[in-house]
Amino acid sequence: MADTTRPPRSARPRCGPDLSEQAQDRTLIIACGALAREIGSIIGRNGLSHLALRCLPATLHNTPEKIPEAVREAVRAARGNYGRVVVGYADCGTGGLLDKVCAEEGVERIPGPHCYAFYSGNRAFEAAGDDDMTSFYLTDFLVRQFDTLVIRSLGLDRHPELRDMYFGNYEKVIYLAQTQSAELDRAAELAAEKLGLAYERRQVGLGDLEQFITEVN
Repeated sequence: MADTTRPPRSARPRCGPDLSEQAQDRTLIIACGALAREIGSIIGRNGLSHLALRCLPATLHNTPEKIPEAVREAVRAARGNYGRVVVGYADCGTGGLLDKVCAEEGVERIPGPHCYAFYSGNRAFEAAGDDDMTSFYLTDFLVRQFDTLVIRSLGLDRHPELRDMYFGNYEKVIYLAQTQSAELDRAAELAAEKLGLAYERRQVGLGDLEQFITEVN
């Protein structure tokens, strides 16, 4: 019996995916998992129904040399399903390797060296210069995940004596707040206490991230 579930060989595409009109009109943002809540909020608040979001694990920041190829793989996997792909990562410690991948794959990423810069506003962050050189930054995400990504990841729960080796050259914690939350404010203060550092809070909101996302076509 003939197989009627598959199109004849001559009808199958030969030159890659044939995107539907709906798919061609959609854009995928491949982003760091640490930005999932914020990017999702921007998409929802602004009614950006043409945007979809896929997040890679935030733990990739522990091995930034793996970020570029993880992004490349995600970009290539998305090409058959979206008309355009953009990257929701700053350089993030890749030393320019992510920019190389973006150039090779023909995709754009959010400008900036890291999320602390684009949350602050890249120009404002650059202007601060040496004044913040000895600061350890927290964002809303890092405040929520502080014990997991900092204390336990660095082994400070098991070896608290390592704290000064890791953080001895820092002078203060700067909490770059995306939201107004008394709960997060207190958690950020406690994080600074655990690290033995002074504490400063800056209400920065979403900085350059919101503009980047809202301007994605």
